[in-house]
Amino acid sequence: MDVKDYCKAMEVELTGWKAKIYDLSRKIDKLPTGDKEKVASHVEDLHIIIEELTDRVNQLEKECPSEWSPQKTEMDSEVAKLKTKYEDAWGEVVSYWG
Repeated sequence: MDVKDYCKAMEVELTGWKAKIYDLSRKIDKLPTGDKEKVASHVEDLHIIIEELTDRVNQLEKECPSEWSPQKTEMDSEVAKLKTKYEDAWGEVVSYWG
């Protein structure tokens, strides 16, 4: 996979994550204030990771380096972290709704 294909695929994946986080945020909005505060930091972490990944995708698209495997490895690791943090936040929300 070349860098342009990877960037396109990552953009699609990030768009999906943004939709999931939006849905999660809508559910969190329905929580009582105390519970909402517990989950808010998880959601903020998710937004930060997505913004960092978006910035890296934009940088890769502009620079289009011939050797970009270190960036890919790092970005794939960030996506894994994003998945874990999302599952943690989702678990908090689900535990409230029981």
